[in-house]
Amino acid sequence: MAEAGMQDLVLIREAEAANGKRIGYAQLTAERSLNALSLPMIRILDAALRRWADDDAIVCVVLHGAGEKAFCAGGDVRSLHRAIVEHPGALPNLPNLAFFAEEYRLDHRIHTHAKPILVWGSGIVMGGGLGLMAGASHRVVTETSRVAMPEITIGLFPDVGGSWFLSRMPRGVGRFLALTGASINAHDLKVAGLADHFVRAADRDAIFERLGTIGFTGNTKADHQTLATMLQAFSQTAGDALPASNLQKHAALIEELTAPDSLATVYRNLTSYPGDDAWLRKAAQSLAAGSPTTAGLVWELLRRSTTLSLAEVFRLELIVALQCCAHPDFAEGVRALLIDKDNQPHWTPATFAELGDDWIAEHFVEPRWPQGAHPLADLR
Repeated sequence: MAEAGMQDLVLIREAEAANGKRIGYAQLTAERSLNALSLPMIRILDAALRRWADDDAIVCVVLHGAGEKAFCAGGDVRSLHRAIVEHPGALPNLPNLAFFAEEYRLDHRIHTHAKPILVWGSGIVMGGGLGLMAGASHRVVTETSRVAMPEITIGLFPDVGGSWFLSRMPRGVGRFLALTGASINAHDLKVAGLADHFVRAADRDAIFERLGTIGFTGNTKADHQTLATMLQAFSQTAGDALPASNLQKHAALIEELTAPDSLATVYRNLTSYPGDDAWLRKAAQSLAAGSPTTAGLVWELLRRSTTLSLAEVFRLELIVALQCCAHPDFAEGVRALLIDKDNQPHWTPATFAELGDDWIAEHFVEPRWPQGAHPLADLR
């Protein structure tokens, strides 16, 4: 394989393929932090995707993570927390404006990229990692995939386009996952419409090797089908490794618990789950212990996003993310979980019963942008 260049935290390279074509590989190499996304990593990825989009010789793009543990365990929230501490109450918080705006721009680019993008979603995929995976054309998961958007535990919300894809999931699944931060596996991802192909984790190298031989032509539509056909062949031999799906097992109950049009009712339904299923009990406990503000933001974002385009969702999420940086819960949640690690967050408001509509509405007020226009105004 021909190496095109290397950065500290992302390895960008190109490999020869059939018909004189090439495949672009981007590997997250921040293995010690489970490949959590930092702003430099986001910039490297975005530059590579832009370059490959304009290169007629590149016929397929692959995003994957170093090591076996994780594709990407989310964003670098420690850096976000540091910027909040250094610029308390700032709106917009300029360091965090750069992070969120450029991350969302990258995610939007993946959603709208014309060429096939294979994301190897094996191991841990959380938050920002799911943002990279959700918009890819060929989302590959394995028996080791463990996915969650656990922002309820840190006082943020499922962003990176989560408001868009969660609001479009069937039977209350999106509401359930967003409110509880429940961990799901590869089978669950297929049920939720967030994965396309299930293969064995051990087949990664064989799949990557096959990419160089399957005859991509440069015809975008045909190349998408060529990649899908190859992955499907590997999927057919992996069926016995597919784990059981909790989302499938509890589909009727999840739909029943999340069906009411009142957040208060859904919150009560989920947090008072009376059964003995360990997965559902953990989901209920996460919501009960999580940020009431996050629950309110999730509900409003999912409500609004059903009628918005993907670009409009990213613009709305940027406003709410920056407001979260200016309000208390995000910094407090990161402190409690990752900085001091006391797991005793002091939420504002402290309880769901104290949550008011005006408080949630504050988080949707658009700030005065440094350059005048919304930083994502050009997304379509």
